[in-house]
Amino acid sequence: MPYLKKVIPAPEPVDCRILTAALDLFVNKGFHNVSVHDVQKQAEVSIGSIYNHFGGKEGIAKALYEHLLLEMQDLVDCAINDKTTAVERCNEIISQLFHYTETHRNIISYIFHPRHNEFITDEPPICNSAPFVTIRDAIQQGIDSGEIRACNLWVAASAIYGAPIRMIHLRLDNVIEEPLPNLLDEVLESVWQGMLAEEAGIHSEKKLSLA
Repeated sequence: MPYLKKVIPAPEPVDCRILTAALDLFVNKGFHNVSVHDVQKQAEVSIGSIYNHFGGKEGIAKALYEHLLLEMQDLVDCAINDKTTAVERCNEIISQLFHYTETHRNIISYIFHPRHNEFITDEPPICNSAPFVTIRDAIQQGIDSGEIRACNLWVAASAIYGAPIRMIHLRLDNVIEEPLPNLLDEVLESVWQGMLAEEAGIHSEKKLSLA
């Protein structure tokens, strides 16, 4: 089973082996280029085991998606619980995502890279899944407390997470060659320019002084 933090049990249960094999194949070859037989061969299980546990390739993809969203939720929850301010929480989430892009590339790729609606038709957009709702809630709390500049929540979420997620995409595509944690400080500095409430006040004062 692909985990971010947990150690894979040994021996790995059959259903977990199937999901682990499917993750590697879906990421490396693309969902539409992978057959049930490919998964069966890599997982070293029977075809019957795949159909008994997941009902087919689409069932595997959906189960994998749901499992990895739980992993993402755990990452977000830990980041939020470990920090006290909205900025610290956002920074920790971005830091963790950069770290796991390097250490668990396929998991991050499956969460952020594929167009999930091409093969999981009955799920809401990933931006409306639980971990991303939790992320937006943390931003809203920062806005409400006066820590983050008051603005539309979607604007704030896009400004804070848009650039880091784009950096993850570029790293997964091997466009960025340097490990993302090496670029974290620069990214965070750019993220918060104009988004902190006190900075918004400073900019307003400068505009008034020039008027």
